[in-house]
Amino acid sequence: MFRPTLLLALAATALPSAVSAQTGTFADLSRIDAEVAAFTGAPVGTPGGARHPVDRRLRLAECPGELALDWHGRRADMVRVECPALSGWQLFVPVNAMTGAAAAANSPARPAAPVVARGQVLTIAVEGRGFSVTQQGEALEAGAVGDWIRVRPEGTRPGRGQEDVRARIENPGRAVIPLGR
Repeated sequence: MFRPTLLLALAATALPSAVSAQTGTFADLSRIDAEVAAFTGAPVGTPGGARHPVDRRLRLAECPGELALDWHGRRADMVRVECPALSGWQLFVPVNAMTGAAAAANSPARPAAPVVARGQVLTIAVEGRGFSVTQQGEALEAGAVGDWIRVRPEGTRPGRGQEDVRARIENPGRAVIPLGR
């Protein structure tokens, strides 16, 4: 039987570096829990917070710099925690869904103003570790910075097996499709 936290250990994409293994210095997992709680704005086990603390059996290399946290998943139901150092690692922390009053309390009072209009020409960037490819395209929906919208890359036509894609608006003229960051 797999525990959800064991699944996190399998999803973590890092092994301790040789130096960490020899010296016995590993990442402070309670620090990761605290940073996830600060990022989500909710403690572990509460609506909007991490489902469980990070599995204490993990032996991640100590991160020399700041951890990078970002939402992950189509419904932003996980937090990606990454050590951006050269021999870094990343893991994914599942987050509890917010319900009722908690969701209403954490929703913005008014939505952000759209910075991209439907039909607007914009730059679509596909970005990953060490590369970025850009192409012009058309916004098929309006949206604000941070919103995920449907876009159509230039030269594609609907109905010919060329599907529209979803990209996150980075600024008024640019949408990004992040890969493996």
